[in-house]
This record gives sequence, structure tokens and C-alpha cells, in this order.
Amino acid sequence: MTISHPTWLRGRSLAGRVTILTTLAVGMVVALIAIGGYVTVRAQLQRSFDDSLTQRAHTAAQALTDPMAGIRGVPNWVFGAGDVHLTIYTADGEVGTSQNDTTVIPKPGAAELAVARGSAAESLRTASAGGRTYRLVAVPLPGNRAALVVAQSLSAQEHVLRKLGLLMFSLGILGVIAAGLAGWGVANGGLRPVRRLTSDVERIARTEDLTPIPVEGHDEIARLAVSFNDMLIALAASRDRQKQLVADAGHELRTPLTSMRTNIDLLTQAGASLEPAQREELLDDVRAQMEELTTLIGDLVELARDEPLPPVVEPVELPEILDHAVTRVRRRAPSLTWQVDADPWWVVGEAPGLERAITNLLDNAAKWSPESGTVHVTLHGGVLTVDDEGPGIPDDDLPHVFDRFYRATESRSMPGSGLGLSIVRQVVERHAGTVSASRSPYGGARLTMRLPGSPAPAPRTQPVGVS
Repeated sequence: MTISHPTWLRGRSLAGRVTILTTLAVGMVVALIAIGGYVTVRAQLQRSFDDSLTQRAHTAAQALTDPMAGIRGVPNWVFGAGDVHLTIYTADGEVGTSQNDTTVIPKPGAAELAVARGSAAESLRTASAGGRTYRLVAVPLPGNRAALVVAQSLSAQEHVLRKLGLLMFSLGILGVIAAGLAGWGVANGGLRPVRRLTSDVERIARTEDLTPIPVEGHDEIARLAVSFNDMLIALAASRDRQKQLVADAGHELRTPLTSMRTNIDLLTQAGASLEPAQREELLDDVRAQMEELTTLIGDLVELARDEPLPPVVEPVELPEILDHAVTRVRRRAPSLTWQVDADPWWVVGEAPGLERAITNLLDNAAKWSPESGTVHVTLHGGVLTVDDEGPGIPDDDLPHVFDRFYRATESRSMPGSGLGLSIVRQVVERHAGTVSASRSPYGGARLTMRLPGSPAPAPRTQPVGVS
């Protein structure tokens, strides 16, 4: 799954994206808090203002003993600092204003007329006049078809709200700046291990030095570093195996190539002076070296296969594979007797690879068996055992007979590359099996191959990816 980033985030570093996203997140929170605080304070101020203005209106209405005589008798505290204006409004029209007030105030409207006529208990609204905004409250005058309208300017409240808005805006800006700095600090501090890990990986790619990376802590970055170290260990092991394979191959190829070159030079220089028997002997030697070289190159190609076995779901009858292998080896060693006892056994795997592994086991037994000897081959319960009557394998060499290019001291004078048994182990391990070497009760060596399977063939299924 591909994760896409907004256009304005593309091309930025991880620290830059973390800083921007942190700033935006905190900025939005600060903005919501500032807006919420402003709205709450504004509503609270408006509520307090309305309560105070309504209380003044009721007090003034109770103080008026003769509404038709004007607003005399209204306590002075009702007027406050002079921004309160009173108007008596009857069902027929205006009666008087406060203190001969000449300030232009909003004229009473339908809401106040409804209170004067008794169809409404009171009214409260906002209106503008003379470039100023007022809050008007109308209350009925007891015993009269009239209403007392009290108007107070909102200038002081608007001034407070402007200051509050400026304060909230300033705090929001400071909060966003602080959030940006905090995000930058967190991004740089939190990503410092990532940058250090990146630097180490770049150094490894540049110098090909597969030394493990130092691991600090137990967090996700430390786990990533451990994963990198595991990869480096596997890579170093693979490179060492490649180096060993190249070195061993060069060593093993040098002998047949040198012998072939010597024989060819001798044939070229001697020319017609060689006796027919000598010429035939040299040609036979060249053919033998070529066969050995061909076998060695084939073994190297087989061992160089690093790709895993593909998911083969074809059942393979192991006794049939064994029969083919015995037939092939019997042609190369006609003087030997082959005793084969095989029970039915089916495995899921690669038939050519299994046949080559079994053939190598039989070739090894044929090579070490004495003239007119017997090779005993049994297959019971998925365990293939090959016994020969040769000299056997020394105890010191038993753990190494399946290693690449390993040849015991006794076998170095005999034909072979030391790759046959290593191919056996590689094939068997690809098929989830095991292989081992031990002494045979017949006096020689016993090579044992174990492969998982069943006495009956598994249900044939369709190979993966085949329709």
C-alpha cells in the first residue's frame, strides 16, 4: 500500500514534516481554545450586561409614581456613568426622556409597543443610532398602559471585547510559534537516532564495511538497528561463502586445467614422433580431465544456486527415482553388486534434484567399494541408507564429509572434486530433510538421507501460479 502525502508536504524532510504537522495541530487547538474562550467570555459579558440592565429597568419602573410627569423620582444610580437613557413609551407615543437627554438613541419599535400595550411581559434587543450600538430593555409600568424603555450603550463592552480579542489573537500567535519551536525540537531530538542510523547505513554502502551498527536503547529505532545488523550478518556470511566458493573453485579447477594444458602441449610438441599407444594414452588422459572438469563445473553451477526451491507440489515416487539412479551408476561400475530394498515412499519436491543427490550417494559408494564388492541400498520410512564395503570414513572426517570441497586425506589421490556430497546436503535441505554419515556394519561407510513424505502419494494439486 502506497502512502501519499499532500502536495505541500512532498519533497520535505521527515523533520520538516513533523515540525509542520505539529505546528498545524497545536495551532488548531490554540485557535479553537481562543475562539471558544472569546465566545464564552462574550456570552458571559452579554448575560451579565442584560441582567444588570433589566434590573435597572425594573427598579426605575417601580420608582416612577407618576409616569406622566416624566422620570422624576428615578434613583440616580440607575443612570450610572451617564450612558443610560430612559424613555417612557405609552401605547400612543413617547412621553419623555431622561434629564432632557439630547443623545440620539434608538427609537422604540414594535417590541417596546407590545410591552406598552400589555401583550408582552418585557423585551430586550440591540439597536444602533448615531453611530453607536445600544442595548434596549422595555418593562411595563404598573397600572398604566405604558412601558419604560432603558437604553445603554455597548461601547464599554465592545472595548473590552476588542481587547480580549486582541489578547486571544496574540496568545494564539505565540502558541503557534511555541508549537513550531517545540515541534522542531521534538523532530530533531526524536529523529537524531534515525539520522545516525542513516549515516551508518550510508557508510556501509560506501565502504562495504559490514561491521554491525552499534545499538542503543530498546525502542523502535533500536529494533530497526538490530534488524539491519541481522541483515549485515547474513550479507557477510553470504559474501564469505561466495569468496570461499571462488577460492575453492579456483583451487580445484587449477589441477585439471594444468594437466590438460601439459598433455596438449606434449601432443603439440611431440607431433608424429609419438607412438600410437602413447598418443592414445595422452588422449585418454585429456578426455578424463575434460570429464572431470565438466563434472566440476556442473557441480559448481549447482552449488551456486542461491534461489530457494520453487513451490513444487508434484508428488515424486522415491523408489522410482532410486531405481533410475541405480541403473545409471551400475553402468559406470559394472563389477559391483547392488542390493536394493525399497519400500513405497512419496515426497513433494524436485525429481531431477533428488535423482542427482541419490546418484551422488551411489557414486560415492561405488568409488570406495572394492572390486566385485557389494553396495547395500535400503529405503524404509523415508530413510535412504547406502552402505559400502570400502575402508570407511575416519571419525575425524565424519562431521565434514558434506562440506564443500572437503576431501579426506585418503581421497585426495582419487578422482573427484569434493562437491558431490555437498550437493547431496544442499538438495536434501531444500526438501526439508537431513543427511548424515557414519560407519557401516558391512565395514565401510554408511550415508543416510532422510526425507519427509508418506507411503502413499499426496493428492495432486495445481502448482502455484498455473491456471
